[in-house]
Amino acid sequence: MTVPSSAAVGVGPAEGRTQLEFDDNLLLPLLYGERDQHLDRLERQLGVSVATRGNRLAISGPASATEAAERALSQLYDRLKRGHAVDLPAVEAAIRLAEAEIGDRSPSLWREEAAFRTRKRHVAARSPGQAAYIKALRENALVFGLGPAGTGKTYLAVAAAVDLLMTGRVERIILSRPAIEAGERLGFLPGDLRDKVDPYLRPIFDALNDMLPAEQLAKRLGTGEIEVAPIAFMRGRTLSHAFVILDEAQNTTPVQMKMFLTRLGEGSRMVVTGDPTQVDLPPGARSGLAEALEVLAGVDGIVIVEFTDRDVVRHEFVARIVRAYEARDRAPRADGGQ
Repeated sequence: MTVPSSAAVGVGPAEGRTQLEFDDNLLLPLLYGERDQHLDRLERQLGVSVATRGNRLAISGPASATEAAERALSQLYDRLKRGHAVDLPAVEAAIRLAEAEIGDRSPSLWREEAAFRTRKRHVAARSPGQAAYIKALRENALVFGLGPAGTGKTYLAVAAAVDLLMTGRVERIILSRPAIEAGERLGFLPGDLRDKVDPYLRPIFDALNDMLPAEQLAKRLGTGEIEVAPIAFMRGRTLSHAFVILDEAQNTTPVQMKMFLTRLGEGSRMVVTGDPTQVDLPPGARSGLAEALEVLAGVDGIVIVEFTDRDVVRHEFVARIVRAYEARDRAPRADGGQ
């Protein structure tokens, strides 16, 4: 198998020029995108110039940006050769990862192991934070994923759970989330338990639907291989040989969090996700997530992965929104905080 070859030629202290040559012309339309939109995105985000001629592609611009563009295109081409699709989100992910690799001089973040395989899709890291998170999910029994909306905390945890279930490394998936409020007054809602809980577990169901065919998901929910329940229903249980996810953990009380963490049984893994800045508990109530992070800091075998706005992989405006709110929260208030 021939891989893209490149040669870098310095044209100034801060300028670079790189040429790539691809060995499969049939993949080039997929790499470049419709009307070269993938190359356009690369040029805009990195500030480089890209010119194509046959199976060759020349990149010029600032040296670090040129190196990032070369690395991103090489990784995207390898992705196509492995049979995976390339779209605009994949291009943005490749740029994000390439910039991080160059900035940190770290080994490739776009590794095959930095991904999960499910029945419907191949879920790969799309940011440095996600790559670190996937590594933590693969190697540790208890992982905390913290950060703003849109960083993939829950989605990747569900992907990890489905991957391990499909390969027989766990026997079931248990998904939980605080419902409505810390007190979980589900009795006031109409319907049976499933009807009451479904609206609050909808993001988890959406992730599952992305990864499993509808008939398989329905079957596994019916047999109990995949179980969804509010945190209140975990009390008194021992969760063995399972992949357990607690989502929106910032809305648990300290008592609930301690109860949930101590459910972990033999052969199980647990992921706790949440955004410490989005606590919906009553005023004055302590978040169980905040307390757990203090109590468990430094405990061997527990890994905490913190995402930032750089890891937001939804619409680009989501990252801008997150940054705007963070700036507001950091700024001193004119009324002295009253």
